[in-house]
Amino acid sequence: MTLTLPDRPATASAPPPPERRPRRTPLTWLRGGGLTNLLFVLPMLFVFLFFSWSPIVQSVIMSLQKTNLIVSEWVGIDNYAAVLSDPELGRAVVNTLYFALLALLFGFPLPLFMAVLMSEVKRGKGLYSALAYLPVVIPPVVAVLLWKFFYDAGPNGVFNTVLGWVGIGPQPWLSSAAQAMPSLVLEATWAGAGGSIIIYLAALLSVPPELYDAAEVDGAGIWRKVWHVTLPQLRGILFIMLILQVIATAQVFLEPFLFTGGGPAGATKTVLLYIYDKAFRNSLGGDYGEATAVSVLLAIVLAVLSWLYFRLTNRWSTS
Repeated sequence: MTLTLPDRPATASAPPPPERRPRRTPLTWLRGGGLTNLLFVLPMLFVFLFFSWSPIVQSVIMSLQKTNLIVSEWVGIDNYAAVLSDPELGRAVVNTLYFALLALLFGFPLPLFMAVLMSEVKRGKGLYSALAYLPVVIPPVVAVLLWKFFYDAGPNGVFNTVLGWVGIGPQPWLSSAAQAMPSLVLEATWAGAGGSIIIYLAALLSVPPELYDAAEVDGAGIWRKVWHVTLPQLRGILFIMLILQVIATAQVFLEPFLFTGGGPAGATKTVLLYIYDKAFRNSLGGDYGEATAVSVLLAIVLAVLSWLYFRLTNRWSTS
């Protein structure tokens, strides 16, 4: 009789040692085509540094000088102290925040709402897309001057005439400190919504149709599909569009400059219009040092805001 020993459990084989990558040296970089790649990128790198970073460095230097572009005097941080103690800058910041708040309340959800409606249309989607994008094609100055004509405060003004059809009296529009800023936001929303609508329409094509089919099987209507399917699938795009709109509204200049010039009574004077007045307040030139100091401060604030925004929304936009 033979005795059979039980089989020993197979021992796990040790994983192979990781492959050691060859050490990178200047010689291996040169043999790998590094010099050729550098020569290929060098012109573009030069253009980027010259036209992007060189003005930034010059702006920082100018913000530390008192200059009218002819005579310069080094004053250090005196320009920053002067503008930070200027009450006009505080009011310009408040006006800019007010513009940004109104633009976010009305201008941010409207393009998404229009894109969702247009995506549900079965026929003529291309025509509606072209009509939605038409305001973007119109030159901004032409659009502002056209709306300025519409905002005529007289009883025969275009908008006042339309309001008269429903029994509403003439409105002062741009002549009123209370109505001027909402009027600017209305035109800016009309002018900029088309680009956002096209982006949202393109993003909606990436949403799997199976999710909408499953929602319809569960009896979900259009609004429940938007809330439970569309918005979660577009979180990344929504977060990007939100920060882009915040940055754009913080730099609004064209509308207050052409519509009201900052009036009435400074109600529409934004930060960029304050910078413009600082630099070009008279024919001989203003104080470019203080104007540049405000520009640098605005850039720093927007950079820090963007960094915090992406840090806080990184998990929400990808989860």
